[in-house]
Amino acid sequence: MKRILLRLLLPICLATGLMQPTAASAQDRAVPYWASLSSEEVNLRVGPSERYRIAWVYRREGLPVKVLRLQQGWRLIEEVDGTRGWVFNQLLSLRRTAIVTEGAPVPMRDMPARDAALRWNVEQGVIGNLGACEADWCEFSVGRRRGWVPRDRLWGAGAP
Repeated sequence: MKRILLRLLLPICLATGLMQPTAASAQDRAVPYWASLSSEEVNLRVGPSERYRIAWVYRREGLPVKVLRLQQGWRLIEEVDGTRGWVFNQLLSLRRTAIVTEGAPVPMRDMPARDAALRWNVEQGVIGNLGACEADWCEFSVGRRRGWVPRDRLWGAGAP
């Protein structure tokens, strides 16, 4: 009886959109994983609910974060300096970004090689979109500038 009912209801549910994935379910994945802040203002809370106090307010859309835990629509995240806290899942994106880590400006090259032509130097703290990574290099774009940066100078590249 259950099979017959399922066969009858499944096409109706699919046609009406009742079984479409939601934004929240799109982020229900194995942890840890990389994400980025998807809003211009994101509250980092000390616990997984709006009842918990705000520890920090981020104003850096695109900031890469590592998602460590999932709990009822909330994500425990960690950022580049090790700060951890809870963020509402709707304020995160699966868009891969990275941030240039500490040190002197890092060269952005036109190919993934140390002897490739220099395009730009990228300062510490710059956030960009992360593309493909090959060996020790990752494709990195900041605005309209695109090139290759050593993977070890990008937080958000590699395995989380």
